[in-house]
Amino acid sequence: MTFCLGIRLKTGLIGLSDTRITSGNETTRAKKVFTLNRKKHSLFIMTSGLRSIRDKAITYFNEVLEEQDQYFNKLYKGVNAFAEQVRRVNQEDSKSLVDSGLNFNLHAIVGGQLEDDERHKLFMLYPQGNWIEIGQATPYIIIGNTGFGRPILDRSVRYESDIKYSLKSAFLSFDATRISSNDVDYPIDIILYLHNSYNIIEHRFEYNDLEKISDLWRKKIEKGLNELPDDWMNHIFAKLNHKNLDEIAL
Repeated sequence: MTFCLGIRLKTGLIGLSDTRITSGNETTRAKKVFTLNRKKHSLFIMTSGLRSIRDKAITYFNEVLEEQDQYFNKLYKGVNAFAEQVRRVNQEDSKSLVDSGLNFNLHAIVGGQLEDDERHKLFMLYPQGNWIEIGQATPYIIIGNTGFGRPILDRSVRYESDIKYSLKSAFLSFDATRISSNDVDYPIDIILYLHNSYNIIEHRFEYNDLEKISDLWRKKIEKGLNELPDDWMNHIFAKLNHKNLDEIAL
């Protein structure tokens, strides 16, 4: 499984990806982020799905960039070009995958800004090659293990949110997923892009780098739970036998 998260803010983009690759009983690490930084051409791709599909599609797309990058003046054109390579791999490999009991399951998050884009963009690409653009109403997308990390983002991140504040939420979204799922883990790769900068920043964090932040957040959750009012529970506990309740407490 995978955890890849993209956030589109007014001031820029955030990407966060884990690196765990699970195949049967074997667990390995592999980078799931591809970046391009050229003059007024900056984009990143994060993927979930079979590693062999991902590597083949990225290899094909990288070749297209080498030959045709100058013709891509808006990010959606780059997304279309990557989608063509995903479809190409699907045509080449889908039958053999199905015959082996596997599915063509490549999903991708593509973000960045090209020279004629007024603003930075964020897209989610499906295995069939169709895509959606991530807007302001729900300014994030997760691919891979999607369930555990959504609540913190839904409660905290808005399009106008500060980028540092949003990066904290992104990490806590990953941390919640890591704790609840054994197929998502460190190290994590962080992507940052500021509006009109045409410069994607990458940084990798290991577990030891962020262990204290995770532990601090756990303590804050415990403290917050203890501080919540409990008078709303009184009518429930009033129905219990107080003697039995005292014995349970012991």
